[in-house]
Amino acid sequence: MDTFERLRDAAAAEWSAYVDHEFVRRLGDGTLPEAAFRAYLVQDYLFLIQFARAYALAAYKSRTPADIRAAQAGLAAILDETELHVRLCARWGIDAQALNATSEHRATVAYTRFVLDCGAAGDLLDLHVALSPCVVGYAVIGRGLADQGTAALTDHPYGEWIADYAGEGYQAVATRARAHLDDLAARSLTEARWPDLVATFAAASRLEADFWQMGLDAAS
Repeated sequence: MDTFERLRDAAAAEWSAYVDHEFVRRLGDGTLPEAAFRAYLVQDYLFLIQFARAYALAAYKSRTPADIRAAQAGLAAILDETELHVRLCARWGIDAQALNATSEHRATVAYTRFVLDCGAAGDLLDLHVALSPCVVGYAVIGRGLADQGTAALTDHPYGEWIADYAGEGYQAVATRARAHLDDLAARSLTEARWPDLVATFAAASRLEADFWQMGLDAAS
């Protein structure tokens, strides 16, 4: 198993609550209320801005050109991801100005600042463990929701979102993130650190589930 799989298995309950959340299930079967998806999408745009800061922090924390390049690639992928959100929101009359004028929800603040604090207080391994449930989790979710292939999503109300995360581009982002996590672990993971890293991964997964719940609550 790679480092990500070990973390996932050590925090199995939190991981399952995240990737099998009601929001995800209803997104997949197309029954998610549009109001829930819209609320989520706007907050996820704001979320990604903070995650871009996390990758900038990763560059600052890096001590090798390879780690800096990995942070640069992660930052570029995050900025590309925001374009999906801008595109989808525009279809519902929410332009970029309105997106940027929206206040962050408490769930957005809680998750993003947790990740930034992990990076500020710890090292690159701490930061990338905190990032991994999001970066890798969305690839896992996208692939699972597109198990019949992206061509089958043509008439799906959320097909573009699913196809983006199930697509080769984002899947490659997740694969690179897992490889980089393995590399960082090979350099700085010790037995004494493992419980703390598992706790970080579990907390980030719980905060992901809270983020889905925020979307559902907005439609209730």
